[in-house]
Amino acid sequence: MKPVIPFYPVSLNLKGRRCIVIGAADDREAIEKAAALEESGADLLRLTDPSAVRESDVSDAFFVISTPQDERLSARLREYADRHRFLLCCIDQPRYGIVAMAATAKAGPVRISISTTGLAPRVGKNLRAALQRAMDGTFERFIECLATQKERIRQRYAAAEQGGLRRKEMIRIADGFDAEIRFRYPEWFEEELAISFAPQVLEDE
Repeated sequence: MKPVIPFYPVSLNLKGRRCIVIGAADDREAIEKAAALEESGADLLRLTDPSAVRESDVSDAFFVISTPQDERLSARLREYADRHRFLLCCIDQPRYGIVAMAATAKAGPVRISISTTGLAPRVGKNLRAALQRAMDGTFERFIECLATQKERIRQRYAAAEQGGLRRKEMIRIADGFDAEIRFRYPEWFEEELAISFAPQVLEDE
């Protein structure tokens, strides 16, 4: 298998920036991506007729997400992205994109994103679902309380010379938080592993 170069993970500040989602009006993926961009404060534009997208529609964009898995459209959008220097994500077509969407679990202000660089999107979705179950109301409340405690510590040790004490206290209040992770694999893969690691029997010559 040809080695895949992973994308570099980042979070974008999209407040007030022009972001465009291309996808039919009833396209679930496009609807979800548009909602997530709006939640991030983006200046959102929805283009619901992918066949009618023109270069002028996207030339002033900061970030474009295209959900139709249309190779012609994706190739054309990549040309526009290179020309006008905007970020581009073509869903499930990472070779055309500059950005690969990550599966994201969220609770309050916390975001945990998982990317498989487009190789195993179902695995990414399953990981996101497992994390989302763990990041319940108790976890969200813990983050809120932790933020309150950290603000109190900042005020208590506000002087520059108290920076060391401030850091120690920040570490102390999070001490004790932990998480346990375990993976299960499909039977066909377990069988493949068993074959791969089976001891080799050497026959006498």
